[in-house]
Amino acid sequence: MADPRGFLNVPERELPPRRPVPIRLMDWKEVYEQGDPGQLRRQAGRCMDCGIPFCHQGCPLGNLIPEWNDLTWRGEGRQAIERLHATNNFPEFTGKLCPAPCESSCVLAINQPAVTIKQVEASIIENAWNNGWVQPAPPERLTGKTVAVVGSGPAGLAAAQQLTRAGHTVAVFEKDDRIGGLLRYGIPDFKMEKRHLDQRLTQMQAEGTRFRAGVEIGVDITWAELRRRYDAVLVATGAPLPRDLPIPGRDALGVHFAMEYLTQANRVQAGDTVAEQITAEGKHVIVLGGGDTGADCIGTAHRQGALSVTNLAIGVQPPSERPENQPWPMQPTLFEVQSAHEEGGERMYLASTVEFLTNDAGEVRAVVVAETDFVDGHRVPKPGTERELPADLVLLSLGFTGAETATLTEQFPLPVDARGTIRRDADYTTVEPGVFVAGDAGRGASLIVWAIAEGRAAAAEIDRYLQGTTDLPAPVRATDRPIAV
Repeated sequence: MADPRGFLNVPERELPPRRPVPIRLMDWKEVYEQGDPGQLRRQAGRCMDCGIPFCHQGCPLGNLIPEWNDLTWRGEGRQAIERLHATNNFPEFTGKLCPAPCESSCVLAINQPAVTIKQVEASIIENAWNNGWVQPAPPERLTGKTVAVVGSGPAGLAAAQQLTRAGHTVAVFEKDDRIGGLLRYGIPDFKMEKRHLDQRLTQMQAEGTRFRAGVEIGVDITWAELRRRYDAVLVATGAPLPRDLPIPGRDALGVHFAMEYLTQANRVQAGDTVAEQITAEGKHVIVLGGGDTGADCIGTAHRQGALSVTNLAIGVQPPSERPENQPWPMQPTLFEVQSAHEEGGERMYLASTVEFLTNDAGEVRAVVVAETDFVDGHRVPKPGTERELPADLVLLSLGFTGAETATLTEQFPLPVDARGTIRRDADYTTVEPGVFVAGDAGRGASLIVWAIAEGRAAAAEIDRYLQGTTDLPAPVRATDRPIAV
């Protein structure tokens, strides 16, 4: 146990301060300032080392949270990263991007603020990189087996690293011009700078993983040809199809999907020239939908110099405290103020979008919204409450509807379920022998921690398929679901 009286002596939850808003809006660097080692040690010492650590159940990776909290409190950083890496390939990703269901299930959270698990995790891996403790771990021998991983998001990368270290020859195919999937083009730098991704890819290359960017399977190489070339194929293409809003005026100029907008912004930050870039500069911006993607749009719009930013959500504002119908250790739906929200703008709830209005040039000029009413369990606009909000740019952040399966189902028939995801069994296998599915492509849009967990588990099943047995860990089954729904 870290400090037997830590949670009693330090009841407060402390996080590193965020950089002042006027300063951070001038750049795209991460929002948090450098953490105080003393504060980090105090927070790690609040871990109770419970007899039954429910944080393990909250985290699908089964992270050994009490162990590396204890090691952090003791100042044993090298041992801490070894325990963290034992269950998580990429703690720098989860430490910055995961909403931390482990903290919702922290036993201390029953009657006190939870341990700052996510911040401790991020600090452990940052310290490890700074001290040169993260080194390539190439296999001692090669099996002679080959694996193609399609998609280079967190699920694909986790599977690729596990399989490479097991001795298989792994090639990761990515249709974009750079490796990383949404980690590369969907996440703004102010949430996670790309150096974290790049240094991990460098490690993977040194271990033997091969990356093939700019290759779209189904177009440049057919799915059938890919299967013939490799002993096994893992489909980890995510669930990128955006949910649309088919209302009058949807075809107006200036109404875009959120990921189209964020991808272009990330390309510009990477040094690319984007013709006719979608930008918020000098515009009234409306972001439809909440969640992390909506917050990313808000922060990006502020940095581009938007005149105003308004975030519309059709539902009620979530409570600030855990509601009775979402008891511990479930992950509750709470009102959250992310860094982008505190940078400015307005958030409106119970706001139903009715119509996009245009000017004579066909450009969006306003959004008609109405109060949300509930009729027979459905959310509908309340008649007589309509009003206009000025808008020069509208971003649709309404979630995702499934995987891109057009070429896959045409060339390499795999069934797709009602949710638009690729059907698979509990062991990640499909109806096609040697073809596996992991991450959002099979689960549907979910958390990064689930993607990494599925990538690790699918790697174990692929290793078993290729060799008849496996020593790789399989933290989750494809049919597992979070304890919070």
